[in-house]
Amino acid sequence: MNWGYLFFLNSFLIGIGLAMDAFSVSIVNGITVPYIKTKDIAVMSWVFAAFQFAMPLIGWTLVHYALSFFNSFRVFIPWIALVLLAFIGSKMIWEGARSLKRKEESKPRDLTAKLLLTQGLATSIDALSVGFTISDYDVWEGLVESSIIGAITFGLCFSGVYIGKKFGRKLSYRAPFIGGGILIAIGIEIWVQGVFFG
Repeated sequence: MNWGYLFFLNSFLIGIGLAMDAFSVSIVNGITVPYIKTKDIAVMSWVFAAFQFAMPLIGWTLVHYALSFFNSFRVFIPWIALVLLAFIGSKMIWEGARSLKRKEESKPRDLTAKLLLTQGLATSIDALSVGFTISDYDVWEGLVESSIIGAITFGLCFSGVYIGKKFGRKLSYRAPFIGGGILIAIGIEIWVQGVFFG
């Protein structure tokens, strides 16, 4: 077991790197749902953190017990993230355009369970690959690293919504276009990273 400071520093840096997509989506949620309550922010942050906690462990398990399956599945990870985020972003833009055509202010979105789960999966699926990089860890090291990743994700997502809320009230009808565009851009970024640099 390697519990030195480098282990924790490495886990912390990986956590920040992996949480950036979820942090960006949290800002989008704050922009498009500017009147979200603190309780709902906590639930959203918990969902994103839970996905970021679980994905490296799933990846670690696949490496240890189903290596051939994991290696064949890795190629699809960036594509899945791209499709999910592009779908959510395009839907937001389409709904915003419809409201604009009717000359009405677009209504704030509701953060439904389905939407949160889709966002959580899309922003964390690349964390499966972390399981490959920590394959030499034992179970406890994997759990600790995943817990650190989850905790960082929770904190960043919680603050991200408040950043988005600050801008969301000022942007009003532009929010669906900005939010949708950001989600599509995040999907493309994950795809480019996975396909060309993964």
